[in-house]
Amino acid sequence: MEEKALFKLGYGLYVLTAEEGGRHNGCIINTAQQLTDTPLRLSITVSKQNLTHDMVLRTGRFNLSVLSEAADFKVFQHFGFQSGRTAEKIAGYPSVAYSANGLSYLTGPVNAYLSAQTFHTVDLGTHTLFLADLTDAKVLTDVDTASYAYYHAHIKPQPTPKPAQGGWRCRICGYVYEGEELPPDFICPLCKHGAVDFEKI
Repeated sequence: MEEKALFKLGYGLYVLTAEEGGRHNGCIINTAQQLTDTPLRLSITVSKQNLTHDMVLRTGRFNLSVLSEAADFKVFQHFGFQSGRTAEKIAGYPSVAYSANGLSYLTGPVNAYLSAQTFHTVDLGTHTLFLADLTDAKVLTDVDTASYAYYHAHIKPQPTPKPAQGGWRCRICGYVYEGEELPPDFICPLCKHGAVDFEKI
């Protein structure tokens, strides 16, 4: 047990993995917190829309792979924040290993993994809160944990801005008419001035 693996928890992103009947599944969550030092306990909150949630609820076992800043967008495309009811999210993922409890965890874009056994659940309506004892923990790399803010700023592709479309701007109020040609009888809907008061942009 490497307790310093718990330092990787906080405002990070994690791939939650579980197994039932030989089927492994995973989804991304961002709710994991250390609860106590003695005994070592943590909590996670998981949407009921995830099949992984159902596996954890029935078996009581799960792994958390702590995603690092080295993770690329393909990880998020593969597992998704809401993996729905689809099983076998682990299948085909190239960097998977197995911990002492027999559950899969990611090795590539991850800085630590933690294994846990739940001892209590709380129904929160759309989610379930799982309280668990830590059974295994290991640090894999020193790369910083990927926060939700880091994901949005550096991992998630930024939308490409739409190319500026031609148009006409009212010199009186600034209203923009989008289109190549301004009808000669056009009236500004804001200031009620005519087409003569519009300029090409």
